[in-house]
Amino acid sequence: MAPHSSFDDDEDIDFSDLREQFEVRLDEGLDAFVVVDGCPVVPEENRGKLIKFLSKKLSEVGKIKADSVTMPLNAETNKTEGYAFVEYETPEQALAACKQLSGIPLDRKHTIAINKLTDIEHFGREGRIKEEYVEPEIEPYVEREHFRSWLSEPNARDQFVMYRGESVGVFWNRKKDQPEPVVDRQHWTESFVQWSPQGTYLTSVHAQGVQLWGGPSWKRVMRFAHPAANLVDFSPNENYIVTWSNRPISIPENPPPGFPLSADEDGKNFIVWDIKTGNLLRSFTSLEAANDADEGVKALGRKKINWPVFKWSSDDKYVARVLPGQAIQIYETPSMMLLGKKAVKVEGVVDFEWSPSIPEGKGKSKPEQMLTYWTPEMNNQTARVTLMNIPSQTIVRTRNLVNVSDCKLHWQSEGKYLCVKVDRHTKTKKSTFTSLEFFRVKEKNIPVEIVELKQTVINFAWEPKGDRFVFITTDEAVQGATVAPKTNIAFYAPEKIKNGVGEFCLVKTVEKKNSNAIYWSPKGRFVLIATVHSQQSFDLEFWDCEFEGEKQKPETKNKEVAANLMLMGASEHYGVTDVEWDPTGRYVATSVSMWRHTMENGYHLWDFKGTLLREEHIDRFKQLLWRPRPPTMLSKEEQKTIRKNLREYSRQFDEEDTFEAETANREVVEARKRQLDEWRAWRERVEKDLKAQRVELGLPEDPNAAQRKKDEAEDTVIEEIVEEVISEHEEEIV
Repeated sequence: MAPHSSFDDDEDIDFSDLREQFEVRLDEGLDAFVVVDGCPVVPEENRGKLIKFLSKKLSEVGKIKADSVTMPLNAETNKTEGYAFVEYETPEQALAACKQLSGIPLDRKHTIAINKLTDIEHFGREGRIKEEYVEPEIEPYVEREHFRSWLSEPNARDQFVMYRGESVGVFWNRKKDQPEPVVDRQHWTESFVQWSPQGTYLTSVHAQGVQLWGGPSWKRVMRFAHPAANLVDFSPNENYIVTWSNRPISIPENPPPGFPLSADEDGKNFIVWDIKTGNLLRSFTSLEAANDADEGVKALGRKKINWPVFKWSSDDKYVARVLPGQAIQIYETPSMMLLGKKAVKVEGVVDFEWSPSIPEGKGKSKPEQMLTYWTPEMNNQTARVTLMNIPSQTIVRTRNLVNVSDCKLHWQSEGKYLCVKVDRHTKTKKSTFTSLEFFRVKEKNIPVEIVELKQTVINFAWEPKGDRFVFITTDEAVQGATVAPKTNIAFYAPEKIKNGVGEFCLVKTVEKKNSNAIYWSPKGRFVLIATVHSQQSFDLEFWDCEFEGEKQKPETKNKEVAANLMLMGASEHYGVTDVEWDPTGRYVATSVSMWRHTMENGYHLWDFKGTLLREEHIDRFKQLLWRPRPPTMLSKEEQKTIRKNLREYSRQFDEEDTFEAETANREVVEARKRQLDEWRAWRERVEKDLKAQRVELGLPEDPNAAQRKKDEAEDTVIEEIVEEVISEHEEEIV
């Protein structure tokens, strides 16, 4: 008999490697298929038309193979079942269809839902679906907090957020007094904080992603999982948010359960999110436009030329980015599909900006947004600035420019004007100068007005909701010089005419300054000219463009301009790095952040005239940001009425301020009186106890009584009466 061998027993043989190699995988070969639900139910004779229409829609994200759409028929009704199976050429295209096309409307009554075919097997096996239908429980309605409750504060005070050390706090502003804390938390953020454009949400940034906070209790409203996010940008109406990381997203091979990102986000840098639902709308890789965004990271959210990369239209309907030198990609929201299914090709395009105005339709025409872009000199063509309407992509104005080194696009806040700051070079390219090209967008044929300068403009700013502007110029720096060249500040305003707005005229030039920054009050009229990020100069100058006193003569002779300029106050703030106006334009905060340097960190609070109200030195101070306010709901007529009766409202405010000050003083006096009464009561009680103890010991109640009587007897009081004639006059009585 042959000896027993383990190989003779099948149970001892390990077939796991063979099973793994030859096992039939249900998912294999099916990952390019999708299931399209929500299709119209049509008779058999209309099925071909529906398949053709559906194929056209689904081809937006990839190629569909011939005869790859299967739409089953119901044997009894001879109509379609309302769903279809579609095969794409690659699994990536199928995944893109699920991401980008699911939820789009086919017509007014039908919205399609798209899922991968393999998801049905994945979620339907292993007992994940119960045999018996169980009606889902409806969660009880929970009323959410009012995210704009701070606007109902009786005294209409404003809030600001401060980030210092590891603490982030939100405070009520109290003018000269210490700010009143609303909430103060440790380790609320790991990087920086940022308000949404209308002040609804406070943003915190963490290693795992971005979080939004709001409401009276400051609970978390939403979280967005973008690992190592560096920068955040909101759409103007707070419907969407863009997050960016300098490190591409890395998706693990076997992501844990509940992992928020899919394989489609692998290698991406940008993510566009829906704020209300928290849904990921689309992700993007970085382009050349984002290569220098590290500077934005160093500034922790401060707006640089390369940030934001994705720019929003004023109504949140479109978001766009530039493909340097090639095209502008314009995406429609919320589908995030390319407008017209393709990018707007613009050879050589460098940068673009949306008009900030809300579009208004004329007659029966649909309202259109407007954007402007510029292209440099190339291929024997001049540089060019172009204005284009979106979505029609109609070019409404073009301006040719020569000898251009660079351009910056500055829209006025209401979209009435576009200023193109053109840095030019001479033919020899040995020196540079600037010209300002003003497009009057709201006027017929969009005329252009030019301000030629012999110097270089280093800063430009429009007055919010106004027609005035300020810019700062400087001479070219001398090579090897240790001191920066002096700057000049130029104030411009339009000429007063009966109808419309006249040409822009020079009001005043302030020469030989060190200023490099312009900060307009959000309500216009007042402007702060400052020197920031400097180690030698820290000037702050507060200007009024509508001074009500003596009329000043403008430097443009024989012109009456819509401005009367006056310097209200001048001061300094050592090491100032940031300047922030409050939303009402009544206060301005200047601060020194430890992100720039570690000396004299803290902030100063000023009124609009330049009077110092409060000064706080705070160790490891980082940020101070005023909470923005949403646009007013008052009509223009109501706002005019308020301005007309402003003196009456001013009296009321003065009375409230006086009452508040008196109340504060009264509280101090009452507190001191209360302390004095407590001390007197304590002394009386102690003296009473002391007398009782002396009586018990057989001692006189007052040991100093005899001495006091002796002193009183020895004391002699001498009274002296002195008469003094103050005045004397004689009066004759007739």
